Amino acid sequence: MQSRNINPQRENNLKITEANFTIMMEFVLLGFCDIPQFHWFLFGVFLVIYLIILLENSVVILITKADATLHTPMYFFLSIFSFLENCFASVTLPMMLMDLWTQKGTISFLTCATQMCFFLMLGGTECFLLAVMAYDRCVAICNPLHYPLAMNPKVCVQLVIASWISGAPICIGQTCQIFSLPFCGSNQINHFFCDIPPLLKLACGDIFVNELVVYISAVLFFTLPFMLILGFYIRIITTILKLPSETGRAKAFSTCSSHIIVVLFFYGSVTVAYLKPKSNQYEGIDKLLSLVYIVLTPVFNPMIYSLRNKDVRQAMRKFLLKL
Repeated sequence: MQSRNINPQRENNLKITEANFTIMMEFVLLGFCDIPQFHWFLFGVFLVIYLIILLENSVVILITKADATLHTPMYFFLSIFSFLENCFASVTLPMMLMDLWTQKGTISFLTCATQMCFFLMLGGTECFLLAVMAYDRCVAICNPLHYPLAMNPKVCVQLVIASWISGAPICIGQTCQIFSLPFCGSNQINHFFCDIPPLLKLACGDIFVNELVVYISAVLFFTLPFMLILGFYIRIITTILKLPSETGRAKAFSTCSSHIIVVLFFYGSVTVAYLKPKSNQYEGIDKLLSLVYIVLTPVFNPMIYSLRNKDVRQAMRKFLLKL
């Protein structure tokens, strides 16, 4: 009689274990499930935006490679930045488009971890690369005589490589740390991609250490590069104001203003998204802010940075004439 009482209990335990295992192996991205009537409209809008991002940034990369007059450190960094923007958008937008098309939103545990890892690495790389681009402009304007030596091709390549790999170990470690947590509750992520804040809400147990690591990473990846950029541009503006020629001041301000706009757009939305208080009432704001730095900035960056640039437009005309 005793064995009969134990067997059903073991069966129940197995069922609970299997249920928890299923939840851990698969998540559901809720995305825009609160407005199902607009799914097809959103699919069309985001598809057009994604194609525009790929086209704009690919044109910038092609033009800067094809025209010899653009083989300078500034345009080298712009071409790398455009390639990074294409990668950054491709981490989230194709999955979001597929979810809008199928209206399922399921994503495997491994795919979710991979998406988060690449999203963090590319986002960190963009922060560091923006700081490198600010440094390039600072040297060009403040020390023009030393610019060819200070920003020679070898140094430029080293700065780009450092931007790409500097945050990789931290991002991989942070991803492993988060996905080693037990997810024993709901498997529904109230977002359109696998991001840290909504995933931490699904974790069981004490997540204080994980939240602390998120804040430390935010300081390293966002605050530190932003302070460097701020310091570079304070020096740039101080130097520009000392220029005797009004034409020279206007040209220098025009070159730097576009960079400042991009930096404020990107850092502003990311900082608010990751450092604001965590609460369910902010979930809609989280999605809106994510759309700013995932969708809007990659669309406008090529226009602000490159396509409004006189040298790039001239190179584009020459390239079209050759075709």
